[in-house]
Amino acid sequence: MAKARTPRTTKATTSNTVLTMPEAGSVSLVRKTAPLNSSPDLEAKIRERAYQLYQERGSTPGFENEDWLKAEREIRARQSHQQTA
Repeated sequence: MAKARTPRTTKATTSNTVLTMPEAGSVSLVRKTAPLNSSPDLEAKIRERAYQLYQERGSTPGFENEDWLKAEREIRARQSHQQTA
């Protein structure tokens, strides 16, 4: 039986860099679309509107991201409009 050949690597693709995880609490994770002053109340409003959109579509699964993003745009636009008025 023939031996399996190992893939060849070149120095250009091989790296000796070791990645380490940051210390707990040293890095804060924030959603890209959430502002730093985002409140739980704002997220609850977005969640509620996303659920309304889901129901308006006939409760068809598979469009969760689209529902969330549309709800987020609507709620943030409404909040922005209220702040400028």
